[in-house]
Amino acid sequence: MDDKRTGRPRLRWIAGCAALLAVALTGGSVALGGARDGTGVSAAAAPGAATSPALLRGGDLDGSVKALQAGLRAQPRDFTGWATLGLAYVEQARTTADPSRYPEAAQALRRSLALRPGNDAALAGRAALAAARHDFAGALADADRALTGNPYSERALCSRIDALVELGRYDEAARAADTADARRPGVPVFTRYAYVRELRGDVATARRVLEQALAAATAPGDVAYVATQLGQLAWNQGDHAGALRHYARALTADDGYLPALEGRARAQAALGDGAAAIRGLEQVVARAPLPGPLVALGELYEDRGDRARARAQYALVDAWTKLARANGVDADLDTALAAADHGDRAAALRAARAEWARRRTVHTEDALAWALHVNGRDAEALPHARRALTTGYRNAVFLYHLGMIERAAGHRAEGDAHLRAALRLNSGFSPLGARAARAEVTR
Repeated sequence: MDDKRTGRPRLRWIAGCAALLAVALTGGSVALGGARDGTGVSAAAAPGAATSPALLRGGDLDGSVKALQAGLRAQPRDFTGWATLGLAYVEQARTTADPSRYPEAAQALRRSLALRPGNDAALAGRAALAAARHDFAGALADADRALTGNPYSERALCSRIDALVELGRYDEAARAADTADARRPGVPVFTRYAYVRELRGDVATARRVLEQALAAATAPGDVAYVATQLGQLAWNQGDHAGALRHYARALTADDGYLPALEGRARAQAALGDGAAAIRGLEQVVARAPLPGPLVALGELYEDRGDRARARAQYALVDAWTKLARANGVDADLDTALAAADHGDRAAALRAARAEWARRRTVHTEDALAWALHVNGRDAEALPHARRALTTGYRNAVFLYHLGMIERAAGHRAEGDAHLRAALRLNSGFSPLGARAARAEVTR
């Protein structure tokens, strides 16, 4: 049973948690580096969905995929095998930053459902695929269908929380997290529980839940994942040294864990070690050229005056966006955030409006506000920037955006107050953004 007095989910069974399947919500990893989304600026980092321990046995995803493929050649009517293969393809797309795996995932999941219509494993896999493509309404629908057949499906319970968060339905997401905790307590549920709390401004509970989960975790993948979540939480609150300690714990468990490598680089940059940060991010983008680390690396290059290299990183974001869209991924949030600061501002506004029409989250509202601002529409931007902070979410990027918009709209005192608040909360939220904030408040 949950401890309702403290808001802590139950921690039994955690030692046997399955490996994590992190859904590729890369909109959370773009631009200024402020949000606890796994990695970046103004969007959420949805925590990873759970998968079968057999899927990532030994940590060798490629080997597991080959084994699944071989098994299915021998037993082509194994509907569970097809569902697991589909989920593995989703994970491959995330870890390699190659969205061309998504059509293969869809095909494998369709095969599973053709063999056994309505099976919960395939429906839960389809929910994870929809979330990876940023189709959160579709993810919610498939998660609900899977839960109708199996109310205890860990993948479906986790995908349901993710979808509700990314649709901006935060009260429902909190209830879904409570339900998931009651049915399938474990690392995947606890990390989501913590994130829902953080979005509501309850950082203390989020930290306590993650610390409890980390203390009980034994599998290297679980340790790396939860320690990284703690690092991101610390980063978002401006505790850069604390973030480094958590990332070190994660990398001790898995020295190639990309979110921890990226987080460590961001913390190093905030602490003034730009050279180490650049080396770290270069290592990350060599393996996974996603928008978040690409823009973060570009900003570090730009901060040291190397504009040519910075432009090359921003151009790669455009290339990734085109590839993602060609494979069914809604990349409008990525486009809006990256282009607003480093690309076509008109395109940024079009993308932000399109994303806002699909889902009303604090992250899409902040992105729309910023896109309106860079296009000179500050009176229209201001209410969006203010509403982005109404859940209590503590995010330096949101505060920075609001402060800059308020100043541009003629509210200098309020704007300066919010810029100072951004710097107090997380002085290293972005090398370029922090410098701009300091310049404004000292005028």
